[in-house]
Amino acid sequence: MQTNVIFLPFAGGSKHAYTGFVKAAPRGLNIIPVELPGRGIRYKDDLLDDVHALTEDVFAQVKDLIKDGNYAVFGHSMGTLIGFLLTKKILAAQMPPPMHLFMSGRGGPAVIYNDGPPAYLLSKEKFIDKIRELGGSPEEILQDENMMNFFEPILRADFKAVGTYSHQPSDPFDVPVTVMLGINDKTTMEQAMLWQNETTKPLVVKKFPGKHFFLFGYEENILHIISDTINKLYNENRIVIP
Repeated sequence: MQTNVIFLPFAGGSKHAYTGFVKAAPRGLNIIPVELPGRGIRYKDDLLDDVHALTEDVFAQVKDLIKDGNYAVFGHSMGTLIGFLLTKKILAAQMPPPMHLFMSGRGGPAVIYNDGPPAYLLSKEKFIDKIRELGGSPEEILQDENMMNFFEPILRADFKAVGTYSHQPSDPFDVPVTVMLGINDKTTMEQAMLWQNETTKPLVVKKFPGKHFFLFGYEENILHIISDTINKLYNENRIVIP
C-alpha cells in the first residue's frame, strides 16, 4: 500500500521545488506536490493573495485523493498555514483527516512574526533584499531583472497571503503533528511548541542544521521521518506499508 503525501509550497514556490523529494521518495510514499495559481503549469491563472483562497484552491485539487484517508500533509513555511487550514476544511466537510501533519519552517499558526514592515509592501530593492535574507533563491535569479519581473508578483502575493492571515482560535483536532525547524532559522522552540495548541496528540519537534530553507539538502532525512512516522501509525493498526 502506498500513502499519498501532499506537499504544500512555500512562498514563491512551485511544485518543481519538491522534485528532489519526489525522486528520493522511498517505497510506500507517493509524494504529490501541489501547484498554486500563477506559477509553473498554472502560470496563466490569476494569483491569489489570501491564504483562505489558496486553501480553497488546494482543497479542490486534493479532495478526490483523500477520500480513503490514506494520506498525510507536508507544508513548508506558507505551506504550514495552508496545511492547517486545509485540515480544518477537510474536517468541516466531514472527510477523512490526514494521518499526520508535517509542518516545516514555521511556528504555530497563532505566531505573528514582527520583523519590520510587511514584506509585500517593501520597495523593489528592499523586497529583493528580504528574499536574499531568507535564502533559498539563487543570486543569479535575484540579479536577473527579467526573472525578478516574473517572480516578484508571485512572491508579493504569497507574502501578502501570509502577512494578512489572522489566526482564529478553535478546538484542536485529533491529527498528530511533527514540526521541523532549521536551528539557525528565526523560529524559536517556543513558537514551534505553539503547534501543540492545535492538536490533541503529543507534538514532535525535529531540528536540522541550517536556516529557513534547511529542507533542501535533507530530503532523504525528512522523507525518512515521514516514512517512519507513517509506518508506526500503520503498525499501531496492525498494518504495515509494503
